[in-house]
Amino acid sequence: MKTVSIIGHGRFGKVLEKILRADFNVLIHDRHSPKSVTAEKAWQAETIFMAVPISKFEKVLKENLKYLKAGQTIIDVLSVKSHPDKIFKKYLKKKGINTILSHPLFGPDSFSSKSKGLSIVMWSSLGSKKVYRFWKDFFRAKGFGVIELNPKEHDRLAAYSQGLTHFVGRLLESVHFKPTVIDTLGATKLHEIMQQTCNDSWKLFSDLQTYNPYTKQMRLDLGTAYKKIYGQLLPSDSKLPIYGIQGGKGSFSEQALFSYTQAENIKHFKIKYLYTSEKVLSELNKGGIDFGVFAIANAIGGLVEESMQAISKHSFEVENSISIFVRHYLMRRKDAKGSIKTIMAHEQVFKQCENTLCRKYPKVKLKTGIGVMIDTAKTAEALSLGKLNKNTAILGPKILSEMYDLAILDQDLQDNKKNTTTFLIVR
Repeated sequence: MKTVSIIGHGRFGKVLEKILRADFNVLIHDRHSPKSVTAEKAWQAETIFMAVPISKFEKVLKENLKYLKAGQTIIDVLSVKSHPDKIFKKYLKKKGINTILSHPLFGPDSFSSKSKGLSIVMWSSLGSKKVYRFWKDFFRAKGFGVIELNPKEHDRLAAYSQGLTHFVGRLLESVHFKPTVIDTLGATKLHEIMQQTCNDSWKLFSDLQTYNPYTKQMRLDLGTAYKKIYGQLLPSDSKLPIYGIQGGKGSFSEQALFSYTQAENIKHFKIKYLYTSEKVLSELNKGGIDFGVFAIANAIGGLVEESMQAISKHSFEVENSISIFVRHYLMRRKDAKGSIKTIMAHEQVFKQCENTLCRKYPKVKLKTGIGVMIDTAKTAEALSLGKLNKNTAILGPKILSEMYDLAILDQDLQDNKKNTTTFLIVR
């Protein structure tokens, strides 16, 4: 066997050339390489090493089938093995071509001509066992350890070794993990992992994560483990749990919490008034509260958009849910005179009262506050403190009129008299 070719002369293609050139006439085919020969000449070599990106493997093989003849040998060097095995059997099973699966367990950054103790995974995919033994003996003679693994077992192991290592390396890069003057040996090793994995292209990383059938489960396991450990580190007061709620004092969120704790016979707890769903879930994630309470849907208004947006950004578990009957009262300061100019409430409240408000108050401006002022209870507090125009009315639960000495102008403005809102209790 005198001539071998390497298809793809990237970083690892150059490593292959160093390994092979002392024993063979090596041909290179890569349109970016000045050494490149024609595709026809390269694909007619006795043995062909395919060192192309995982995602391009099938396309490259398919485009060059016309040059292949029985008796040739094709060896892949991909970091996944089920994929090339499937492609080889799809296109070459009946063509009399030998195919060998290999995965060198080293890369351009860890290989040198003096490297010792490096290994390569090998498996005979199609064809001659004699040819397979030749290449297995060749790599052993070069000082490499040969590990024989079938494609399925290789990918299962690689997902939790190479796949996880590369994933962690990219995570470290994304948080801008930098050396410091107090780095321990462990930190130094993490920097080495980040540098080694991130020297490879994003395309290689993406292919490793998507073409190995086991890496998706690895990432799910990693995410589950992260959430579990993160959760165990959060502060917790088991004697007096803290509930963070979407509203302020007197809000429907507070009413929902009281209904829930009564139903569950929870007698001792603290409340943190956070006013928005985003603040509730953010505080939950930071460990500032033990449980979060926020509205998720209403019988008339449907899904609560504010909550849906917050949900998309945070991770949590649903502890329980509770639905309460909701009545909306229109109220304003007792010292206000003249007609009301503006009604303020949460946007979800306006959805629940849309038809009634249009019929009874067609000329009044409807307004939802910004930030914590999105909460009707917070708006009522601001109105009582003179932070809003006296001719502003708020639309919300009756208890706010008692808390802030507001005059009730109208009641039961919800379009459906059987109006209910469902709240989630999350942890």
